[in-house]
Amino acid sequence: MSTGRVTRGRAFGALLLSALALSTLILGGCAISIADLPLGGTSADAPPQSKDTDGYLPINERPPEREEAVMDAAERAKIQRELIAARERQASALGAKDSKDSKDPKDAAAK
Repeated sequence: MSTGRVTRGRAFGALLLSALALSTLILGGCAISIADLPLGGTSADAPPQSKDTDGYLPINERPPEREEAVMDAAERAKIQRELIAARERQASALGAKDSKDSKDPKDAAAK
């Protein structure tokens, strides 16, 4: 076998391999997802798959109006008072716990 013939064979093989790799990459962009493939084993009572997978509205559509009214100022003030009272209760409970821990004689000896 001549050297030129072997070289041409290798060059043809490399060209064929690169063409195969290139066509795989090009056709990979046209592939559909596996979830869209019809499967023979899917049960009849399975819910249909939604085509809208991202859950966002299209750009030109607005969300529907709310049925209930927005919170009024009196209700907002009441909730703020409740939250402030809960924060103060937690702070006083933490303060009482810290003062109780500092009175422990074992802690005082360790310090």
